[in-house]
Amino acid sequence: MQRILNLMAVGLIAVGIAVGAGGVMAMGGGGGGGGPVSPESTYAQAVEKVKAKDYASAILLLRSVVAQQPRNADALNYLGFSYRESGDLENAMEAYRRALAVDPNHKRANEYLGELYVRLGDLPKAEAQLAKLDRLCSFGCAEYEELKRKIAALRRRRGS
Repeated sequence: MQRILNLMAVGLIAVGIAVGAGGVMAMGGGGGGGGPVSPESTYAQAVEKVKAKDYASAILLLRSVVAQQPRNADALNYLGFSYRESGDLENAMEAYRRALAVDPNHKRANEYLGELYVRLGDLPKAEAQLAKLDRLCSFGCAEYEELKRKIAALRRRRGS
């Protein structure tokens, strides 16, 4: 049921974006050519939506970027993050896996995949992601520290 509601919300937002984009395109879009918006511009808009926690809008924008740039690991990672924050863990997993297939050393994608495993309660897989980050972050990094903190919180909740 939640997935149906999410899809309905995404559809309504898509209509709103399409209507809004049509108005901009009709006025020439300010870009001089009146053509479609670049994936880079769409990605920048999506990042702002993620920062504003408007994940449904971010998902629409990021899906557009990924359709044009299927090997954009950053866009795939933010897509996974947005799905995860929206509660769509299945699509989040797929997006993280795709991001890591493009760039296996993507620190954020490794961290966020580990956080997804924490959310799923899969401590061994979360710890495997932490070990990978440990190898990637020779002198430590924020991604490693954040995942380590979330794994420790899961252990405390479990009493282990």
